[in-house]
Amino acid sequence: MCYGGFDMLDNFKINISGNLDFSLPEMVEVKQKFEPRGLQNISETIFNEMKREEIKSLIAPGSKIAIGVGSRGVANISKVVESLVSSIKNLGGNPFIFPAMGSHGGGTAEAQESLLAGYNVTEESVGAPIVSSMETLVVTEMGDGTLVHMDRNAYDADGVILVNRIKPHTSFRGDIESGIVKMMTIGMGKINGASMLHGSYPMADFGTHLPRVAKKLLPNINFLFGVGLVEDAYDDTAIIECIPKDSLFEREKVLQSKAKLFMGRLYIDNIDVLVIDEIGKEISGAGCDPNVTGRNMRGVSGFDKPTVNKIVLLDLTKATNGNATGFSSADVITQRLLNKVDFSVTYANVIASTYLEGGKIPIPMKTSEDALRLAIKTLNGIDPMNARVVRIKNTLELSEISISESLLSEARNNELIEVVGEPKKIEFNDAA
Repeated sequence: MCYGGFDMLDNFKINISGNLDFSLPEMVEVKQKFEPRGLQNISETIFNEMKREEIKSLIAPGSKIAIGVGSRGVANISKVVESLVSSIKNLGGNPFIFPAMGSHGGGTAEAQESLLAGYNVTEESVGAPIVSSMETLVVTEMGDGTLVHMDRNAYDADGVILVNRIKPHTSFRGDIESGIVKMMTIGMGKINGASMLHGSYPMADFGTHLPRVAKKLLPNINFLFGVGLVEDAYDDTAIIECIPKDSLFEREKVLQSKAKLFMGRLYIDNIDVLVIDEIGKEISGAGCDPNVTGRNMRGVSGFDKPTVNKIVLLDLTKATNGNATGFSSADVITQRLLNKVDFSVTYANVIASTYLEGGKIPIPMKTSEDALRLAIKTLNGIDPMNARVVRIKNTLELSEISISESLLSEARNNELIEVVGEPKKIEFNDAA
């Protein structure tokens, strides 16, 4: 499928001086070693958390409980929500699910419900109805006139629970970044609230402003607790914690610190070309996580490693449903990726964030090999055969990667990297 007529590349020849017929370096498969921290039993962990007196006492028999779920590809999210729903029912509550994902899905109720279904969060799978609406209510106002919105159905419920992964954000730094507080202020506000907050405050300052907005919002809503999830470097659930509102800010700071410690990274610090097979919103809010690539497009400090000269993106995931937010961080992309971009969905996300540069299109090449060749060709003063190339599937799956021969010596001297393959010609699959 092509959105926006970019199949014109079929008849489009980019004039590249010197052409792209040079030899490419051979690649070697390696394993990066991380500490596995995955929980043995997700449901049991949820049930035990819900047995805590300070948590179970919040669920009144017969109460209508709204559970907010987001649009990120959170590990084990269906099992987490299913277990949470079961626990609430056992305590006498009547839960329902609502999308708490701001402007995602093009800012439509139908698309947001579809996004949840893509993560297997449906009434059949989790045991609670999905109530998706873009209608919001202005709950409070900041001193500067900024209106704070909330999903109307969630506001009308007897209690609200938010389920989200806690992790470093892709565009700002602070004691609290991506997690329950962000979902409360941005996600739960739907496109109205997300657009209002993005329009009022620079994202670089969200680390200060979002907690401030959440503190103004909390006394005015029936927030019960958040379910904070922390993942390890293998994209597995490492921590599940139910956090009541009185300890929300303190605990989210602690869990974010753990998330930073647990997350995967690239052990190669200096990279000429980073090839990423796929990007998507379920992988990162930025499509490919700047915490991994080291490339933050907003000029925010704290995204310092690795140092990457060129980034090549090859494809969009199916689960991202055409949302290519973050593809502008690349230098080169493929025609295949460009043809899959749904610009209405992507631009809705970009516009709500007020960061219009996020919608800019990198140079597209007809094949993956041509994309890599262009990136290598535009390196200054580097022989293509000596280019330091790293290839990853995506920024969540970092244990098995491939590196060019020029990096072999460095890899063998790093106890956290195991060389498992032999040098061989790089291969791509450009099937749609």
